[in-house]
Amino acid sequence: MDEYLEMLSQTPLFAEMDRAKIASMLTCLSATQHAYTRGEYILSAGESVQTFGLVLAGAVHVVQEDFWGNQNIIAKIEAGGVFAESYACTPASRLAVSVVAAENTTILFLNIRRALVTCGLACEHHHTLIRNLVSMLAAKNLILNEKVQHVSQRSTREKLLSYLSAESRRRGSAAFTIPFNRQQLADYLSVDRSAMSGELSRLRREGVLTFHKNQFHLLEESD
Repeated sequence: MDEYLEMLSQTPLFAEMDRAKIASMLTCLSATQHAYTRGEYILSAGESVQTFGLVLAGAVHVVQEDFWGNQNIIAKIEAGGVFAESYACTPASRLAVSVVAAENTTILFLNIRRALVTCGLACEHHHTLIRNLVSMLAAKNLILNEKVQHVSQRSTREKLLSYLSAESRRRGSAAFTIPFNRQQLADYLSVDRSAMSGELSRLRREGVLTFHKNQFHLLEESD
């Protein structure tokens, strides 16, 4: 675990904590570390959880699946991000989503109940972690609301433009890289991959954008 302390100090969850305080919090939160291979399920819909996960290395997809196994990607969470924290905060609830390793991945699991109940020493860094966790929950709620805005658009073209415009604003640049391949982007936007690929080609012919794999550049009329 020690090899990850520097990396953890750069994550939103452990912001404003030094390595010693983080090590203390990991003990307090009964931290456990697990490795998963690409495509392996980390959590499955229907489970109840008491711990939430922090991605130490790799990335995970949060997915929604229907009765026939069709997947809708809700989010991609990369190193430093957390998942299942909302469900772990409400132990009576069961997961409505699954979490799948998008690549070979290492996860740190933390006991949420011990995060929400301040330790007997009422240490300052425990309060800092709770504040960080609340901020992360709020930020994730905004991201989910943004996705609703994308998928509520009527056409595949409008969904693509809504998503790509938001990514451009987030990165502060007309040129950016998205965290999805073609199939993953189609799943994220809840559209057919072939139809989406055709729409991307049309947008490129019309001079709206250029792209190479998952790298995009949005063009103005004068470009």
